Amino acid sequence: MNLHSPLLLSNGNIRTLEDKFPFARTLLISAGHIRAVGGDEIRKAAPSHTKIIDLEGRTVLPGMTDPHFHFYEWAMLRRNLSLSAAVSLDDLLFRVRNASHGKTKGDWIIGQGWNEADWSVRQMPGRKDLDQAAPDHPLILWRCDLHLAAVNSLALKKAGIQKNTADPPEGKIGRDASGEPDGILKESAINLIRNVIPPPSDRDIIRAMQEGIPALHGLGLTGIHDVRIMNDQKSAAAFRAWTRIRENRELRLRCHFTLSGDHLEEAVALGLRSGFGDEYLRIGHVKFFADGGMGARTAWMTKPYADAAYGMPLISMKNLEKRIRTADAKGLAVMVHAIGDRANREVIGIFERLVSAPRPHSPCGPSVPHRMEHLQMIRPEDIKRLALLNVVACMQPHNMILDMNMVDECIGSEAVYVYSFKNILNAGIPLMFGSDAPVCDPSPFVNIHAAVTRQRKDGSPEGGWYPEQRISVDAALKAYTSVPAQVHGLADISGTIRPGKQADLIVTDRDIYTVDPMEIADTKVEMCIFDGEIVRDCRQ
Repeated sequence: MNLHSPLLLSNGNIRTLEDKFPFARTLLISAGHIRAVGGDEIRKAAPSHTKIIDLEGRTVLPGMTDPHFHFYEWAMLRRNLSLSAAVSLDDLLFRVRNASHGKTKGDWIIGQGWNEADWSVRQMPGRKDLDQAAPDHPLILWRCDLHLAAVNSLALKKAGIQKNTADPPEGKIGRDASGEPDGILKESAINLIRNVIPPPSDRDIIRAMQEGIPALHGLGLTGIHDVRIMNDQKSAAAFRAWTRIRENRELRLRCHFTLSGDHLEEAVALGLRSGFGDEYLRIGHVKFFADGGMGARTAWMTKPYADAAYGMPLISMKNLEKRIRTADAKGLAVMVHAIGDRANREVIGIFERLVSAPRPHSPCGPSVPHRMEHLQMIRPEDIKRLALLNVVACMQPHNMILDMNMVDECIGSEAVYVYSFKNILNAGIPLMFGSDAPVCDPSPFVNIHAAVTRQRKDGSPEGGWYPEQRISVDAALKAYTSVPAQVHGLADISGTIRPGKQADLIVTDRDIYTVDPMEIADTKVEMCIFDGEIVRDCRQ
């Protein structure tokens, strides 16, 4: 129970996201919950020991939930080399050389975030480039989409990857003209390297995750769904860390922990069900991958890429359907990564057949709906099919900003079917937005800006990229607030601002509804309230 003193926020621009009373000036909080919302008359109901804060017209919004956040990876990578700002291969190599200074010979260098599609010369870092930059350190640099990584010779040697090493299932080892590994690894081939990197201790994981939580408050996030990546080897360690933080009463975040599809049998054997847990930590969905990513040319397409084949499924559709049916029958909702239009079409077919068949063991099924993640390229006829199902769409607008150049290059005019936010909303499909961090910027405001403008922060491309798919600020904000609450059965306690709900709120330096849309990405969170407690306050 929250024991903090009552708190009154006055003179604010409170956007409740409630249809019946969308605006308010004053808000009273006590015992971790919102007690009253309205005008100045609420002051009379406040106890004498209430702390009063004059917001001076600042905007109040519900705390936001990011339903697709690779929190474990993001928290650990904050301690490693960020390459998102690299503007060329030479710049990337310069950053790698700097990172090697001060490290003991043989120590690993781990980096993430480079995107060659935005470089003037679109050249991926190869083994020989990285050997020159870090000759004494095994090294792995994840591309921004996490579906491809570049490694040096020392890393290949430690993993035992040689000329005669076969590609693993659902993976690809890049090779030069002579057949030697060239340092580019795709999909599950990356795990050959991951498996030989010394794992962090539980203590280091807990510390990194604890350090990450206040950073999320600074972005306006009071909830996340911690999503597993492909062939996740650290799932158990991440869950141990979350439970330890929860036991220590330090979890100032509402977390849904996603389970890896690789561990479905263990989850079923333990009797885990989606939604199990408490208001701070719950079991979420089981994560599966239908395909890869466009940047690696592993997203599964109905037509070939301009510079590659059709991509590939990362699991047979027959096996995926079997595993989804198993999860559904045991009360475990699933989320399925689907990027290419062929992958989305096939996954929708699986859900159509699931709906039409009776559940053999669990007549009520999971307590929350199944989800499709990314839906990066989906054709109009498949959107219509999806709209007939009780399946939620979760998309990542800032991925679009990273992908514009790459998508135009690899599929040309077919890009008209990419990131179809407006079409999905118009079809009546529940739409949530997530960041996909550390793939993209974790700020909800950066993602809202992308969805509303379909432009980079510098205003390019002029008029927006396929601007007919832009959506309103209101729809984009609800994709981070009321929609995640509603579809996960939490609408009575979160997602909007009204009496009785959890007091998870943020105060911003501007009203994103009224500013120039190009300014939305620059929004600053000046105060974050979680569970009725001020966990961030940087008002001037």
